[in-house]
Amino acid sequence: MEPVIVMKFGGTSVADAQRIKHAARRIVETRERGNRVVAVLSARGTTTDELIAMAEEVSAVPDPREMDMLLSTGERISCALCAMAIHDLGHRAISLTGSQAGIVTDESHTKARIIDVRADRITRALDEDRIVLVAGFQGVSSTARNVTTLGRGGSDTTAVAVAAALGAEVCEIYTDVRGVYTADPRIVPDARKLPSISFEEMLEMAASGAGVLQLRSVEYARNHGVQIHCRSSFEDTAGTVVLAEGDPMEQPLITAVTHSVAEARLTLVGVPDEPGAAARIFQALAQVNVNVDMIVQNEPASAGGRAEISFTVPREDLRTASAALEPLAGESFTEMSRSEEMGKVSIVGAGMRSHPGVAAKVFTVLAEEGVNIEMIATSPIKISCVIARDRVERAVQALHGAFELSGPDSISEEQPFTA
Repeated sequence: MEPVIVMKFGGTSVADAQRIKHAARRIVETRERGNRVVAVLSARGTTTDELIAMAEEVSAVPDPREMDMLLSTGERISCALCAMAIHDLGHRAISLTGSQAGIVTDESHTKARIIDVRADRITRALDEDRIVLVAGFQGVSSTARNVTTLGRGGSDTTAVAVAAALGAEVCEIYTDVRGVYTADPRIVPDARKLPSISFEEMLEMAASGAGVLQLRSVEYARNHGVQIHCRSSFEDTAGTVVLAEGDPMEQPLITAVTHSVAEARLTLVGVPDEPGAAARIFQALAQVNVNVDMIVQNEPASAGGRAEISFTVPREDLRTASAALEPLAGESFTEMSRSEEMGKVSIVGAGMRSHPGVAAKVFTVLAEEGVNIEMIATSPIKISCVIARDRVERAVQALHGAFELSGPDSISEEQPFTA
């Protein structure tokens, strides 16, 4: 039986008619090489942002269910248009919504999680010699049967989940750069493309702000044994392969510098120094589906004193988090402050496990740049620092240079897109 390849094209890869036709040609070429093909498409360019703006024009707080009905249309448009282009190239194609493709999710509107992929309809279409186009970023809830969306970057997760359900040979993620780089090439032009990276490192990079792959898609791929190949939409070259684990003999000290400028910090003052106080706070956030990143608690110096807890959340969730915590004021804390202009810079590398002094070097480099560190979090292969948003770009450049991550195959070698 012919192998199955899942190809995912992001928003920039289908941003206009020329690029949709180019994606269609890439899909057809893969089919003509003897593969059965499923392509997962994102919404075109800025379509999702435009749909959000439409909602905000008519409602200050749009209903989450109706937001999912609205936002899911963008990917459907991309798939229908690409199917038309494939037909014109002489191949049979069928476009499917997330629901038609069997993407079953939980009930969490705008941030749903995939719980099952019932891929019978995809399999039947492949058996009929069709190229299948699946709308990314969406599914249908398991009990209420409502349209749901998976959150920013959710098309990556759709593609990996479909690849897992079909036992695909590889899940190819097509994007506007050639692969995964040692830093964001828009900030560090001599950032180097990585030929391969471990799931462990890629998970840390995605969690720290690297936008090339969505965190949940990497988690899903690791858990289900799906090989990911992150490639350029615009040229037929090898990209970055995400592996189960790298070669320990070849692991560099630091693999990459990542960053985020979408952080917000909440600080709760006067938290009771007693069991369960923190649990009440973070249960309230969990109930409204707010993801918490860094957490720092300062213990009271005196007996009977009260603690202070600071933590970071995505800036887009700040209003939701604040509203969830306000009913706890007085009992679980006495005062709440918010800082919206926060950023985060991180270094990631499996090699740092066995090399002391990495943290000291990070802090020294940032100090020499006059960057004040607000919060610190670590794992065995990552060090993250919360800093002022306007210092993030310089911090990334300084750390990338200090750990000597530049090299051949930089972004400056890439050629502009031609159809």
